[in-house]
Amino acid sequence: MKKVVLTFAVILMVAGISSAQKYAFIDSEYILENIPAFTAAQEQLDQLSSQYQKELESMHAEIEQMYQDYQAESVLLSEDMKRKREDVIITKEKDYKQLQAKYFGPNGDLFKKRQGLVKPIQDDIFNAVQEIANEGSYATIFDKAGGTTLFYTNPRYDLSDQVLQKLGYK
Repeated sequence: MKKVVLTFAVILMVAGISSAQKYAFIDSEYILENIPAFTAAQEQLDQLSSQYQKELESMHAEIEQMYQDYQAESVLLSEDMKRKREDVIITKEKDYKQLQAKYFGPNGDLFKKRQGLVKPIQDDIFNAVQEIANEGSYATIFDKAGGTTLFYTNPRYDLSDQVLQKLGYK
């Protein structure tokens, strides 16, 4: 009988605690679509990406033409001339790959431009959500745009440090 009463008491206590916390969600895609500065930034990034892509396609076409010319003339070339032509083509391919990484790589020009244009907008959104969360006493705010992502959590409900202490890391 004690186990039944104790179990019932624990269930009531957990239900009371969980109902005291407030949860909410946002749709960051909807928010971003309704910010004119984001739309303008996205258009600017699309134009820059298109410009970079055209430059790379032109360079790739030039490499392809060099390779086709080499194949057509290879029968007439000496071994030394073949090696020189191959080296020129290989160098040009390396330049192409370096330029591609410079434009589209993880730390490339397009990424840096995106950081400069979009990050301030995202920071403003985060700050607004944080203010709303504090004013409304929300424990957690989810972002429904990209699946279930924790967009904001009140640090008061973060048990990470306690877990690290329990494990002996703090």
